Amino acid sequence: MSDTATTTDLAGVLPYGVLQPGSGPVTGEHLVGSAPEDVLWGRLPCRDDAPQTTVEPGATVTFDTVSHEGVLDDQGRDPVAFFARSGVPRELVLDDAVAIAAEAAREHRDGPHVVTRPVAVAGAEPGDLVSLTLLEALPRVPYGIVSNRHGRGALAGELPRGELPVSVFADVAAVDGELVGRLPVTDGGPRLVTFPLRPFLGIVGVTVDDQVQPHSVPPGPHGGNLDIALLGVGTTLHLPVQVPGAGVYVGDPHFAQGDGEVALTAMEASLRATFRIDVVPRARALQEFGELAGPLGETTEHLVPTGLDADLDEAVRKCVRQAIALVRARWGLDEHIAYAYLSAATDFRVSQVVDLVCGAHATVRKADFRAVPRA
Repeated sequence: MSDTATTTDLAGVLPYGVLQPGSGPVTGEHLVGSAPEDVLWGRLPCRDDAPQTTVEPGATVTFDTVSHEGVLDDQGRDPVAFFARSGVPRELVLDDAVAIAAEAAREHRDGPHVVTRPVAVAGAEPGDLVSLTLLEALPRVPYGIVSNRHGRGALAGELPRGELPVSVFADVAAVDGELVGRLPVTDGGPRLVTFPLRPFLGIVGVTVDDQVQPHSVPPGPHGGNLDIALLGVGTTLHLPVQVPGAGVYVGDPHFAQGDGEVALTAMEASLRATFRIDVVPRARALQEFGELAGPLGETTEHLVPTGLDADLDEAVRKCVRQAIALVRARWGLDEHIAYAYLSAATDFRVSQVVDLVCGAHATVRKADFRAVPRA
């Protein structure tokens, strides 16, 4: 099932055109593509997966990411035919998406996500942090999909109403000089609802110290499918390194998502994303953040501790514990003062409720501690 929102000439929406492999702007010092041999489909890297390249700390890397929407088996595994039903011509369908659908390996039990093979960071060792700052996130195409399927949305058993997956087509338009996403309003005529684009990568992670490749859906201490919409351009994700070289990878590109991602997916669509990749040695990491049990986000204004668990209540509790530990380590607050501060001044948010493991994250304002010296 697919709804169509296309009412404009999609070809003219993006100022740089469709970002096919090998075309358009690339701002990173290194380029990682998504040809079939460059990706994992439905699994994340483990310690036996050799890095496809090695970069120095501080390097900038551009990743051409491919959305899983349009290439999956239950969508026909033919993105040209799938998107043609929504009025998208062949030249606006990504060549690497077509190649992945035709050539890449994926088992039925695997997750849906297309993920880049790992990039090693020279000198990164277990105990360090690797810090990934999103510098740029360019839409590769002017459209995306919001799906409700797999029986795993927030209202599983209620929606979708039928047995078939629901894939809602969303196009991109320029409104007052800004790109927006648009969804069809199907009752009462050809109307559209619009929303801002806030591109980010749902999956950013490090290679796990295990001989088994993790499933791509549940997030964990390695990062992975965190789906934290706050982590857009200009923000950083800090991840504890598990194997020498860290083995960084990205995937699951989004054009927009609300906290919760309740339908199962948000506006899923391919991005050309550029990150700066830094290494924080263990001693400095402990001083700045304490002992991290998992991913930590950072924006200009906030530190963003996370909590992950199959039970949403427990995910929130883990997030609170991580936030207390962070505030105590960074600013030396007594435990009861840290707890009181978080209750009075910090928002705890639901990241997502649809990825088998639920996520919560907090927004701790750094400015609140301007008068408090580092511990």
